[in-house]
Amino acid sequence: MAIEHDFFGYLGSESDDELYWSESVEVGEQDVDVSLSAPDENDVAEESLDIAAGMIGQLEGLDSDAREAFVGELSTDTSNTIAYFYQSVAELGDEILDDAMSRESGDRQIDFLRSMRLLRVSFLPHNAGDDEPFALFEYSIAPGESDAVLIARFNINADVIGTETAS
Repeated sequence: MAIEHDFFGYLGSESDDELYWSESVEVGEQDVDVSLSAPDENDVAEESLDIAAGMIGQLEGLDSDAREAFVGELSTDTSNTIAYFYQSVAELGDEILDDAMSRESGDRQIDFLRSMRLLRVSFLPHNAGDDEPFALFEYSIAPGESDAVLIARFNINADVIGTETAS
């Protein structure tokens, strides 16, 4: 089975009920891998697909919202943002970080967050609850040097509902 949508076109995969779509989308001056997937098409409402399509059109604004959420976590020593920052400093060292950071305001943590590269956005249209991750924005300070990423989770209402780190 498969679903057809005005924006995404034919959504299907080799698995019977799984949905999958991906494309490279320009966000600012960089290409970002954007995907949409669901393990079971029966769990995906047409409205969720429409919302995902609308969010793809708003990636720059959502990117800004994610970065602001990261900035908001800087004041909490146990936050995922602080953990990612210190992990990157320890793993990469000052020289690689200095090369990766494209901004110099005098505040190293802010410069770090503003310099992170948005790598991919994953939409999970089967997660339609206010507390469920509907979109995941994955960032890296040095994609060629480290597999570690900082992730912002958005709900279906385009609100940042949390952050996490992954490798």
